[in-house]
Amino acid sequence: MAEDRIFVTGVSGFVGSAVARALAARGRAITGLVRASSPRGNLADFPGELVEGDARDPAAVARAMRGARHVFHVAADYRIWAPDPEEIVRNNLASTRAVMEAALAHGVERVIYTSSVATLLPGDVGPSDERAAARPEQVTGAYKRSKVVAERLVEEMVATNGLPAVIVNPSTPIGPRDVRPTPTGRIIVEAANGRMPAFVDSGLNLVHVDDVAEGHVAALELGAIGERYVLGGQDATLAELLGEIARLTGRRPPSVRLPRGPLMPLAWVNERLARVTGREPFLTIDGLRMARHRMYYSSAKAQRALGYRARPFAEALADAVGWFRAAGMIR
Repeated sequence: MAEDRIFVTGVSGFVGSAVARALAARGRAITGLVRASSPRGNLADFPGELVEGDARDPAAVARAMRGARHVFHVAADYRIWAPDPEEIVRNNLASTRAVMEAALAHGVERVIYTSSVATLLPGDVGPSDERAAARPEQVTGAYKRSKVVAERLVEEMVATNGLPAVIVNPSTPIGPRDVRPTPTGRIIVEAANGRMPAFVDSGLNLVHVDDVAEGHVAALELGAIGERYVLGGQDATLAELLGEIARLTGRRPPSVRLPRGPLMPLAWVNERLARVTGREPFLTIDGLRMARHRMYYSSAKAQRALGYRARPFAEALADAVGWFRAAGMIR
């Protein structure tokens, strides 16, 4: 029914395409916003209507959102590095502002805003959670800062404008349809192809992208306006992740653990080369700085309030490796 239509941004992307599929599986009518330049790999069997437009363009967003009852703003500039880092901040803030203002203007019933655990400070002792909200100056790199300022904008609009938004904070999604791939997807591909002979001492919270999508739907149905919910999975060290990739691909896992300090000059060189080649570097200064922390997170609040559940990371990783292999990215 038209009044049940859901407007979703980022439907060509990794998380956005999973969210659209989860909504369609429940029989919901979907309008997806996609840029003309976006890759079409995840749109071949898109379960709804596609409208071309840029999420940073208020007029385009307003036109595409017309008639929607609910809104999912999933689109984001998800880069750890860019020649102009502030471009990432501008992109994510502009798209969030455009979507939230259009949602208010159209009087939508509920907005689900896809933030990130990047907006939370990592725990010094145990896993971090929703209570550890970061300020922009406390986080590393333009991407994390962009998500912090965008999330704070949503919170401000909830408090002052009555925006009916629920915030979800995915951790590190992995799984099928990572067409770009994401920074974590690049790690999986590089390791699976035997191009990661060493590692640094770090850790991530890994979650299947389809579990993240189910968490989005649960937030629509059960989330409280103004609240944020971590949608995470299982904590794992980088060594454990690489070991599981090796097991899945029949390779020997890397055994050399490198200190971060000596890698900084190499990261600097990689970034300078990237400015010449136009290719995003695999090793970056901000990436090494982030690796100082074990980025572990608790989804206990989402489990209690939303009934959220996530499968073990090994299952998510097996799906990711299988998809990358079928896509020809893994030899």
